[in-house]
Amino acid sequence: MSQSPTFRRTPLATDTMPPGIFHLVANEGAERFSFYGMRAILVVFMTEMLLNRDGQLDVMTDAEARAYFHLFASAVYFFPFVGAIVADAFWGKYTTIIRLSIVYCLGHLTLALDHTRLGLAIGLTLIAIGSGGIKPCVSANLGDQFGPTNRGLMSKAFSWFYFAINAGAFVSMLLTPWLLNHYGPDWAFGVPGLLMFLATVIFWLGRDRYVHIPPDPIGFWRALTDPETWRTLLKLCGIFVFVAVFWSLYDQTSSAWVLQAKSMDRTWLGIEWLPSQIQAVNPILIMLFIPLFAYVVYPTLGRIVSLTPLRKMSIGFFLAVIAFLVSAIIEARIVQGEHPSIVWQLLAYAIITAAEVLVSITCLEFSYTQAPLKLKSIVMALFLLSVSLGNALTSLVNYVIQQEDGTTLLSGPSYYGFFAGIMFLAAVVFLAVGRQYRERVYLHGATGAGTHGNETLNFPA
Repeated sequence: MSQSPTFRRTPLATDTMPPGIFHLVANEGAERFSFYGMRAILVVFMTEMLLNRDGQLDVMTDAEARAYFHLFASAVYFFPFVGAIVADAFWGKYTTIIRLSIVYCLGHLTLALDHTRLGLAIGLTLIAIGSGGIKPCVSANLGDQFGPTNRGLMSKAFSWFYFAINAGAFVSMLLTPWLLNHYGPDWAFGVPGLLMFLATVIFWLGRDRYVHIPPDPIGFWRALTDPETWRTLLKLCGIFVFVAVFWSLYDQTSSAWVLQAKSMDRTWLGIEWLPSQIQAVNPILIMLFIPLFAYVVYPTLGRIVSLTPLRKMSIGFFLAVIAFLVSAIIEARIVQGEHPSIVWQLLAYAIITAAEVLVSITCLEFSYTQAPLKLKSIVMALFLLSVSLGNALTSLVNYVIQQEDGTTLLSGPSYYGFFAGIMFLAAVVFLAVGRQYRERVYLHGATGAGTHGNETLNFPA
């Protein structure tokens, strides 16, 4: 697992897709199957199947489960910061991914074997360390494969990468709830664990095809003492604060929306769907929306207005507001004693998925290109930290609104209206912030400086 000197250290001078991309994309698809499959059933498991040490039911309330779920999600997206420091300064991305993937596998194994609160805590902690630790390394490692001669293919590779994420998520979100319903948590948590092991093997098999950017402790710490670096990081953090609010809403598709689906008429296409299966519509919509936006929406809007990355994100923020307003309407009907069709929630999924394409995919590539060379993983970690902060906000809100009698301060449509209001305020302020941001692009293997459109390109040797 050490960094062999025979590994290539710089991108190939080619205008074609770099070798090894298939392994990275396939690895990501299998890893995302494991993560989203496990995550899809967490709330149902915690509210219906959690046991005590005596084997008796010890389930959580809805608000408690939402709070714990988003605390875990927050931890998953906090550990990328630790993984990034280890990768950039000590182990390198490849070794960090291999070692923490093993920790990740052990977390799945714990969930499959121990269904108590202790087993849940240990399993989720290991998964948070493993999954979170490799996140910035995997996406930054993908970007490392490109140099200035094939930079134009990077967007296509990141689209494949995101497609693989959602292909894996789609299959797992349908299969894992079914496994939980028919075979229990042993198999429902065990199968995602097997896929994580497969992901690790796939990544290892491609080791001779990757560019291995070695760790550079001196360069890493020197970069952190550069005033220009801190100006870049602070500018990016100013963007990520707003992205955090988006994730606060988006990740509730796996918690609040699952609980909401329990009270809806879930018969669709002649099938009565499980509450946790509905979220599988998100990845299938992502796979449809990626080419739709790339080849239809963006070119069409581009004829009207220049679609910079920050403008795309801004549109996505406002769409997230609309999605949660739809959820508020659904909840209002449920409180009036109705069982609205699940089609209404599918509409909300379609809107927030469009927002995801505009915010998440755009910000993923934006974060890599704006990151200084020695801090690629750190900046990707800061992007992922926005997910952590968003989930921490949701967890905090759900903790604060709980009352001793089991009721909540924010209930029914007011819960969704509260988050829609926060997102709307953030989106309005972001309009002003986005106008002040000036882009700078850093790529490995490039020398000199120049401009590209409205971007300033800074290519350190």
